[in-house]
Amino acid sequence: MTPVPAAGTVLSRFAAVSCTYFAAMGMFAPYAPLWFQSLGMSTLAIGAISSLQSWTRVFTPYAWGWLGDHSGKRVELIRIAAAGALLSALALLGVQAAVPVAVVTVMLFLANGGVVPLYEATLAHLLNTGRGIDPARYGRVRVWGSIGFIVAVVAGGALLQWLGIGAFPWLVAALNATLLVAAWRLPPQRDEWHDALTSPPPVLRLLRQPAVAWFFASIFFTVLAHTAMYAFLSLYLVELGYSKAAVGALWALATGAEIVFFWQQGRWFRRLASERWLQVAAASSALRFAAVAGLAAWPLVLVLSQLAHALTFAAHHAACIDLVQRHFPGRLRGRGQALYTILGYGISGVLGGVGGGWLIERLGFAAAFWAATLAALAGLACAWRAQQEGRAGHDDGGGLSQPHELPTGAARPAADEVLTPPQVAPHVQVVTPPAAPGENGR
Repeated sequence: MTPVPAAGTVLSRFAAVSCTYFAAMGMFAPYAPLWFQSLGMSTLAIGAISSLQSWTRVFTPYAWGWLGDHSGKRVELIRIAAAGALLSALALLGVQAAVPVAVVTVMLFLANGGVVPLYEATLAHLLNTGRGIDPARYGRVRVWGSIGFIVAVVAGGALLQWLGIGAFPWLVAALNATLLVAAWRLPPQRDEWHDALTSPPPVLRLLRQPAVAWFFASIFFTVLAHTAMYAFLSLYLVELGYSKAAVGALWALATGAEIVFFWQQGRWFRRLASERWLQVAAASSALRFAAVAGLAAWPLVLVLSQLAHALTFAAHHAACIDLVQRHFPGRLRGRGQALYTILGYGISGVLGGVGGGWLIERLGFAAAFWAATLAALAGLACAWRAQQEGRAGHDDGGGLSQPHELPTGAARPAADEVLTPPQVAPHVQVVTPPAAPGENGR
């Protein structure tokens, strides 16, 4: 009989994947443009290559999610995606011209674009309580992604200052290698309903349900509002006269607030249902971006707005993960997570970057943040409407609400899908690799 590791060990391995994935992204996103510039690329070429991630996020996550739902081998696919990311990162060592760099960058994004939807779907399966995910345990895993990101940004800047920008592809490759190691240590599993001869149910029927449609609309508008911050906040603050050190400190403050919320989210999610948290996040986003648009010259306002990242991002993300896995259970889960990535961080990223740049050229930076305020208000209206449409099937009180009904023909998860500490779900086949020192703790 295959030995089953303790739940804490399993979750620590998922935490390692989260940490290494976001560390790799924390190295690539802020420093890739500097490396492109060192290769002699024009500003136009740098902008075009930097936008490739958003473009690939429009379709890549769904392809990986579809494979996971149809095969049931999500962990194995995570390993393949991580291996592809490492090979692509190593290919960066041998290219310098704009076109080859762009091709390899696309390969990198095509590979790592599968990690998050597959990882989130697998983790949601393990943390399913029958009423949604366990928010406390999910937060304790996801927080390591934020920690990995901020450590990579800070340490990466120091290392590149010391070693030179030419070390960038080597650091990217090293972090993707750690991601592959972490992915390889995940226990393989296969949902038992994948053994059925029937095909996975389609998602279109679910998307036509008003509650689900309004839910995704709320995700789109709330995350669309955040593209103004991700793409233009640093430029806006520099234009207002803030130093680069001050800008970096403000970003670190936001990430710190995000980490605190993830670590404590079990306490907060007992107070409000996930549907309510969507509304809180959208309302907080509207206030945050209105404050940035009109009062960014006041440092105290900026400090408070960055602390609000705990609500506008961390609370929003946790609520979305919970609602996605309840709207898309079982063999729908991978495609549901993929749709969250596509609508939240693919299409919105493309439209927000292009639209925000167009507004700034004509009306200035503040206009982009006023537009973000309007988008957040639209997200609030959609989140409220989603709750109204789904009220009949949801517990409107505190805590997590009841799971959404499966569409006709969908296989229903077995009762033992629930993971109760310290045991792993019995139908999940787990293979333990050779023990490593200190693998149960961090």
